[in-house]
This record gives sequence, structure tokens and C-alpha cells, in this order.
Amino acid sequence: MPVNQRSRRLMLASVGLLAVASLGSLMLGRYAISGATLFRWAEMLMGAESMPEQRFALLNAVILDSRLPRVCAAVMVGAGLSVAGAAFQAVFRNPLVSPGLLGVLNGCAFGASLGIVFNVGSVGTPLLACVTGLIAVAVGVMIARAMRSDSILMLILGGIISNALFAGLLSVVKYMADPQDQLPGIVFWLLGSLSAVSLPLLYVMAPVLAVAIILLVLLGRVLDVVSLSDDEAYSLGIPVNYVRYFVITLATLISALTVSLAGVVGWVGLLIPHVARLLIGASNRWILPLSATLGGLFLLISDGLARTLTASEIPLGVVTELLGAIAFLFLIGRIRQGA
Repeated sequence: MPVNQRSRRLMLASVGLLAVASLGSLMLGRYAISGATLFRWAEMLMGAESMPEQRFALLNAVILDSRLPRVCAAVMVGAGLSVAGAAFQAVFRNPLVSPGLLGVLNGCAFGASLGIVFNVGSVGTPLLACVTGLIAVAVGVMIARAMRSDSILMLILGGIISNALFAGLLSVVKYMADPQDQLPGIVFWLLGSLSAVSLPLLYVMAPVLAVAIILLVLLGRVLDVVSLSDDEAYSLGIPVNYVRYFVITLATLISALTVSLAGVVGWVGLLIPHVARLLIGASNRWILPLSATLGGLFLLISDGLARTLTASEIPLGVVTELLGAIAFLFLIGRIRQGA
């Protein structure tokens, strides 16, 4: 089968699985909803069906107010982290790179902890986390530029320093936080969760996140060239430094927004690009969109398990860490078999 035809089929299959998983997530939970009930509720919204007013109000509360924001956030966060991870791996020419390389995770964690300590509200805390995440990456990049070098190595060293700086600041805030009221909130946020996501928060963040993801996906062909050596990329007419910093900016913005929505969710940005690469080959033109759909699917499954495995909700970051480690071990086995 031709490569492009196989890639298109894989993309269509992943989109179909994502749609099915999204509908399944709307029905999944403590209050189970059947497929027929979900269909009747949708018809009621469009005015083509009728049901008791009290029943309709209950379904609205469960689906629209509780589950729909969560499902949308899971898809957006999973897609964003996966695309950002694939872009970072292409730019830094290293398949073990993840979105947290330049300090965005610790920066966001510091901002969120500040928001919790100073009680800036359910919308203010994620926004503050996003801003401090961007600042953390800017610090890492400025450190690299201060060394008068645009090399990948100096960017990585700048990211290490920024990571350490904001990890220290996070520790200071945790030490200052009230151990009874504020510290548990910080710890819970750091473990990751979609329980606090609301439609107003999505209205603010989802459009920016969607545009940034689409822009990175459209840069797939350019990233194929940037993945080569700098000299080869320059000979093909690609301004490597400008492209590199533009991609880093977009991937950092995506990472900051996803962490602001869901807290620290590990493994997605590292694992999913590897799975996409194994399925579809080495071209970023296909890796990026497939990573987006597979990332959304992976996080939907993880969130469903987090909600249903035990009587109380398991933090999402714990589930992704466990699933990610097991899946990565399996992935390494497959890669070694193919070597």
C-alpha cells in the first residue's frame, strides 16, 4: 500500500476512534447514561424530541455542565501535549525530549501555587500559571542568548537552569503555604486533574490552544527539514534559528495552556509521538496530526479510568504516569524487535 494512502487511513481511523471515545466519555461516570438516552437528549436540544422537564434538566447538568467541558479539555490537552512533544523532538533532534525541557512545567506549577496561596480564583489561577510558564521558558532562552549562542546545547542548558530556578521558587511557595488549606490544593493540582475545568475557562483558552496546535501541524514539512543538520536546512532555504524559536514559542504556549487547564500531566508529550512514529513513519507531516488525535484518545481513556476505577477520583497525572510507563516499556520492546 502506498505510504500516503496508508497514512490517510491511519489518520481517519484515529479520528473515528477519538469520536467514539468522546461519546463514550459523555456516557461514562457515576451517573451512567445510555446511548439511547444521549441520542434523545441531543434530539431534545434540537427540538425534535420531548422528555420530562426535570429529566432534561438533570441530563443538561450532567452532560453540559460536568462531562462536556471535561471531554473537550481532555481532547485539547492530550492533543496539545502530544503535538508540542513531537515538535520539540523535531527541533532538538532528540526523540527523548518532552515539552517540559525548557522549564514550562515548573514555571506553570509555580504560578498555580501562587494563585492558590493568594486565592486569585478558578480562572485567575490557570491564567497566572500560563503566564509564569511562558516566563520560565523565556528565562531559559535568554540564558542561552546571553551566552551568545543559538546552539541546541545552550538552549538545553538554559532550560535546565530555568527548571531548577522555578523548582526552587515552587518549593518556597509550598513552604509558605498554609498546610491545612492551601498546601493540599497545591499538591492536588500538581498531580493533575480535569475536575476543575469549566466552560468559561475553555472559552478563554481553547481558541488560542486550537490555533497554536493547527499552526504546528501545518509546519510539519518545515520541521522535516529542521530535523536535518543546520547546514543542510540552510542550504534548502530554511532560516533555522527563526523557525526553531517560532516552534519553541508555539509549543511552549501550548504546553503552558495545557498545564494551566489540567495540571502536570506526564508522559503524554513523550510517549504519543513515539507511538505515532512507529505507526506512520518518520515524516513530521503525518506525525504531528496523528499525535494530536492519539494524544486526545490517550487522555480520554486515562481520564475515564481516573473517574471510574475507584470510589474517589484518582489524579489524572497518576494514571498517565502508570499507563505511560507500561506503554513505553511495550514500545521499547516493539522497537527492539524491529531493529
